[in-house]
Amino acid sequence: MFSLEPITVGKKGYPLLLQTGETANGQTELIDRQHPHDLYMELAGTLALPINDDGSIFSYFGLPGEPALGPPVFMHRFSGEEIPAAPIGHHWMDSTHITFGVVTLGYIWKTIKAEGSFFTGREPGADRWNIEPPAMDSWSGRLSVNPTKDWAFQASWGHLKSPEELHPDSDTDRYSVSAMYNKAWGVNNWQTTLAWGINVNDPGHQLNAALLESTVRLCNTHTVFGRVETVEKDDLFQEGSPLYSRVFTVTKVELGYIYDLPAWQHTVWGVGASGSACLLPGTLQEYYDDTPISLMIFARAKLW
Repeated sequence: MFSLEPITVGKKGYPLLLQTGETANGQTELIDRQHPHDLYMELAGTLALPINDDGSIFSYFGLPGEPALGPPVFMHRFSGEEIPAAPIGHHWMDSTHITFGVVTLGYIWKTIKAEGSFFTGREPGADRWNIEPPAMDSWSGRLSVNPTKDWAFQASWGHLKSPEELHPDSDTDRYSVSAMYNKAWGVNNWQTTLAWGINVNDPGHQLNAALLESTVRLCNTHTVFGRVETVEKDDLFQEGSPLYSRVFTVTKVELGYIYDLPAWQHTVWGVGASGSACLLPGTLQEYYDDTPISLMIFARAKLW
């Protein structure tokens, strides 16, 4: 899996109110911007061996890859893949989806999967073009259950060694639970994801994030999506600010629509728009206004 965001987005990332996490230049934290993903998003392989009619064991190796931690990442789940902006709780739930060094072993029995990973805890650096050497200093475990074809649940825990480049002495214990419901009928599809994540930083704060997002596609033409998030953040201000390291609870509500044009030469073009509003505590309103809003107009292409 590859991404052209190092070219199309650039080192500074794209504007995204209340988004935080990682660094663009290796010196300052990104605030109100989403970092680009690396050129190499996944170079991985897996091997699965059946042991009886109901069970199998498997292994997974990636450089980079994704450890067994958190729900399906937002650009891989149907409820999130059509939403052009990343969740502001991304670093509470699924930011480990690009990990430079991961080994996972697991067991599947009927609709239950148990797996554990050793991986590199550090987030990718400011150089989005390279393959970074693995440290393999962190670990995680995840239990997933798919009781029916429409429901999926997971609970996971991981210890991340020094995940942030600018805070090398801080480790994080990350906990996550999620539930996903998917309903398909004819050519239509609807999926909803409810997820909660918590980062326990040492040293640092214990911070929670909750997400509810839903997307429905009708007649392969109309897509409507929405996302609601509430996140506790302590990194909305740079060091030196009187509000540096203060914890604020922020909420973001986003709604959007995409219209898909008829397919042409194995390509489907869609045009869409989304709008969001943020609900903030009084202390932040001096810096962000009382209810800051955002608007995005976009086009996207799907190839097959």
